[in-house]
Amino acid sequence: STSASLHQILPWLYYHKVIGVSHFILFVEGEAAKPAVTSVLESIRGVKIIYRTKELKEQQDRSRIWNETWLSGFFYKPCNYELFVKQSLNMEMAIVMAREAGMDWIIHLDTDELIHPAGAREYSLRRLLLDVPDNVDMVIFPNYESSVERDDIKDPFTEVSMFKKNYDHLPKDTYFGLYKEATRGNPNYFLTYGNGKSAARVQEHMRPNGAHRWHNYMKSPNEIKLEEAAILHYTYTKFSDLTSRRDRCGCKPTKEDVKRCFILEFDRLAFIIASTATEQEMRNW
Repeated sequence: STSASLHQILPWLYYHKVIGVSHFILFVEGEAAKPAVTSVLESIRGVKIIYRTKELKEQQDRSRIWNETWLSGFFYKPCNYELFVKQSLNMEMAIVMAREAGMDWIIHLDTDELIHPAGAREYSLRRLLLDVPDNVDMVIFPNYESSVERDDIKDPFTEVSMFKKNYDHLPKDTYFGLYKEATRGNPNYFLTYGNGKSAARVQEHMRPNGAHRWHNYMKSPNEIKLEEAAILHYTYTKFSDLTSRRDRCGCKPTKEDVKRCFILEFDRLAFIIASTATEQEMRNW
């Protein structure tokens, strides 16, 4: 689900094509839904564009998810909560499309994330997933988070080269011993999410389980966590990532109101800063 520019989507798409992804289902809105963007994307083999039309919304309003409890804590709330629900409903539709297209695996990924298939015999997501035992339904990729060293980054995928490793991929004494230094006064070890993303074998009775996991209505999926492969999450890498926060949300920049709108503490702080500070204060922050 994306509202990104072509400048961001194209490198993301071609990188994943190179490592073996064959089909892309893009739910577009905002910038990503503009004809100049979609005409280019639709010319690429294996790309399917889904527009957020009135019909799509009506179809999603009839989803069984609205009657289930696992996502109900996110319903009828603004901003990030609304996005999380929208992503889940898009994932539900993508499962059907993936089955119809005869896909083996499905992964939900944002356009600020790259899959890093480390640990495979070659640098290939296809190879990595082919080597997963047949009885495994779901594979978890722990996420690494970009560590930004400059405030003038324009192209994160080529300019950002330092990442914080996930807790799952670190010796525990390293993680706990250096936690304070690694956290740098922020609310958590990572600025944004820390629970990774998952790939699921496409099969009957699947459903999303939030934006980061998959589940099955008929059984408990057998899942494994990868020991080397990761999701590289390029978060808050550009100065504009901070300033664009305030334009995405009709929330008041108060400690109370941001809780209504943002799930993660750092996003809340970032929204307040972006809404109240001068440019220089934001850069220092």
